[in-house]
Formats: sequence, structure tokens, C-alpha cells
Amino acid sequence: MTAQIISGTEIAKQIREELAREITKLKEKHNLVPGLATVLVGENPASQVYVGQKEKTSLALGIYSERHDIPVETTQPHLMALVDKLNNDPKIHGILVQLPLPKHLNETEVLYAINPKKDVDGFHPVNVGKLMIGEPDYLPCTPHGIQQLLVRSGVEISGAEVVVLGRSNIVGKPIANILLQKKEGANATVTICHTGTRDISFHTRRADILIVAAGRPKAVTSDMVKEGVVVIDVGVNRIGKTPEGKAILTGDVDFETVKEKASAITPVPGGVGPMTITMLMTNTVRSAKLAAGLV
Repeated sequence: MTAQIISGTEIAKQIREELAREITKLKEKHNLVPGLATVLVGENPASQVYVGQKEKTSLALGIYSERHDIPVETTQPHLMALVDKLNNDPKIHGILVQLPLPKHLNETEVLYAINPKKDVDGFHPVNVGKLMIGEPDYLPCTPHGIQQLLVRSGVEISGAEVVVLGRSNIVGKPIANILLQKKEGANATVTICHTGTRDISFHTRRADILIVAAGRPKAVTSDMVKEGVVVIDVGVNRIGKTPEGKAILTGDVDFETVKEKASAITPVPGGVGPMTITMLMTNTVRSAKLAAGLV
């Protein structure tokens, strides 16, 4: 068996085309333009790339975009004042403060200050709680992207044994909560494995769907999975450079061996990664509709 490749690049493109049509209708029928503000403190090169990608995607879809680049030496009160200003700006429906922040700033205080209705990352405790009880305004972007990869690839989730490797607040915990809800595209039996799990392979070999966010290159090998498993690899690990200086990336799964047993698998790159920014745009559009009373 050679696995079907689940292309996040293709599925993200499909969702963005749907979003572009929806945004056009919102403008024509309701004079409503979704707005996203990004805040970047300092000059972290990776953060600059991420914020640039979000800004570029917003503009391509017809979302109003504001970018706030502020000096690395900014103070906590200054940053909090900017968040408060964006909270009260009716043009802005989504606020994204790019992490990590410089060490002298309190990330938790900043994230908690964002109006939950504009928290399109889904990190605010109010949004985490609403997800937990099955009544979310927004799903966090990477887990929502994982769910869409499964649904749009025709993977049967209801009743499936799902095993999640990793218990982070960004991926592991929220994807487990999303997939166990009694809803369409969910209703699975979910196990979370982590560094305290005694026999990880015992659990991974039971999985119909294996979601790997372990943070270690090639942590999952072919002997750890059963025939026909669906594998979602969230990891992105830099393991070297090409002679031309380009980074060599690998996931948390040993792709070449596991793909011979899996029925479907995401590649790295080109799997989960393209979905995250796309789902951020989805949340921004939903926020605008919520603010206008359209949902």
C-alpha cells in the first residue's frame, strides 16, 4: 500500500477560493469588509515572514489589513494601549499579536487583553472554554486546519480511534477537543499521548487516525502504526541545509517508511502548514459576520 497524499496546499487553495467569493458577497450585499490587524514587536526574522504571509493573504482575499510594527524596546503599557485601541476599532474584526514577544513583555497579559470576539487565533481563555463545551465562536487555526484536511479528504472521523501525540495548548489539546465533540466532522474516540505516556506504541498502533505534534523529527516510525492508518504530521523540523543553503525540512513522522503502511498521510512541507493562515482568514471573516449579526 502506498498512501494517498493529503495536500494542504491544494485544500488551502480550495478554501481560499470559497472565502474570496464569500468576502465579495459580504461587500456587495452588506457593505461589510472583514478587517485583520497584526502586531509585530521587534525584528525577529521568522516572525516577519509569518506576518508578511498573513498580510499578503489578507490582501489577496480582499480582507482589510493593518500591520503594526513596533520597536523591540516597547513597554508593556504601550503594547496594551495598542491592543485596547484595536479592540475598539470597528474596522478591525481580528487581532493577531505575533508570538514570541520579547522577554521583557508579558505574553499572557497581552493575549488575555484581546477582546475574545476579535481573538481569531482562538487562544483567549473564553474561546478555549467555549471550544471545550462545544459552542465555539472560533476554532484555533492549526487544529481547525487539521479537521478540514480530514473532512475534505473524505476520512471517516465519527467512531474512529484518534490518537494525538503531544498535549500543547496550540495543537494537541484543542484538536482532541474538536474531534471528540458530538458534531459533524468529529464524534471520535480520542487518546492523547505525551512524555508521561508509558507505552506510546501501544496507543499509536490502535489509531485509525494518528495526529503527530511531538516536536521531534521522525519520532513516529513504521513499526508504530497499523496498516491503513491516516497520518497527520504537524511537525516541521530543520535538519540541515542543501548545498544552495535552503533549509531541509522533515516532519515528526518518518514519511518514507510510514507512507507504505498508511492509507493517507500529509507531507512536510505542504501538509498542515498551508492550512494555518487559511483558517486564520476563515476566523476573521466569521468575526466580521458575528459583529454584523449575520451568523
